[in-house]
Amino acid sequence: MSYPSLTITFLGTGTSAGVPMIACDCPVCTSTDKKDNRLRSSIMVQSENTTLVVDSGPDFRYQMLRAHVKHLDAIIFTHSHKDHVAGLDDVRAFNFFQQQAMQVYASDMTQEVIIREFPYAFYESKYPGVPDIQLNTIALEPFMAGDIPVTPVMVWHLKMPVLGFRFGKFTYITDANRIEESELEKIKGTEVLVLNALRKEQHISHYSLGESIEVAKSLKVPQTYLTHISHQMGLHAEVDAELPNGINLAYDGLVIKV
Repeated sequence: MSYPSLTITFLGTGTSAGVPMIACDCPVCTSTDKKDNRLRSSIMVQSENTTLVVDSGPDFRYQMLRAHVKHLDAIIFTHSHKDHVAGLDDVRAFNFFQQQAMQVYASDMTQEVIIREFPYAFYESKYPGVPDIQLNTIALEPFMAGDIPVTPVMVWHLKMPVLGFRFGKFTYITDANRIEESELEKIKGTEVLVLNALRKEQHISHYSLGESIEVAKSLKVPQTYLTHISHQMGLHAEVDAELPNGINLAYDGLVIKV
C-alpha cells in the first residue's frame, strides 16, 4: 500500500489529570520547563490533503487554538474514556467554517458513549448550532480517512479493548498495558512508535516506563516516543536523559515527519 508523507504533531502528552495537576506542588507540576506542561493526550496527523486528530479530550479547544488549526477533516477515537472524548462538542467551530459535518471514526463501544455524552448532537430535530457529527464505525479492518490509510491495532487497557492506529511508518498507541501477539505483528516494521508510559511504578491499566521500553525493544522500532505521562514520571529533562538510544519522552508541540 502506498502512504502519503505525514506530519505528526503531539497536541497533548499527559495522562487524564494533565500536568500540572490541580492543587499539586510537586517539582514536576511547578517546573518552569515547558516540556513538563502536558495537556491530555492527542495527536494531529496531516498529509498534503487531509488533517485528522486522534481523540478530542477536555483540552481539544485549546489544542486546536495553540496549534493554529484552521481545517479539520476527521477525528479518530481510541476509546471512550472522558480524557479522550470530552472535547468533541467543540467541533462546532469547524462545522461553522467548513459548512459540513465532522467525520468521526469510532468503534461501536465508543459510539455508544459519544451518543450518551452528546445526545443533543444526534436528535432528529436539532437545536441550531449543535455539533454536526457523522459517525463512521470502525473495528479492526483498515480504513481510509481522507487520503490517509489507517490500520487499527487492538490493545488492552486492563479489560477494556482500546484501538491504537498505524499510519504507514508511524504507529500510535495509548492507554494500554497488554498487546496480544497478533496485534504486535501489525506494528512490526514501524519506524516511529508512540506508546503510553504513565510512570516508573507499575499501574493497573497503563504500561510503566520499564514496560514500555521492553515493548519498544522487542519490536526493534528505530524511534519510540512515550506519551500519556503523569507528573509521577519525574522531570522531563531528567527522565529523558536516562532513556536508551532511540527512546524519548514526547512533549506537547513535538512535530515529526514520516
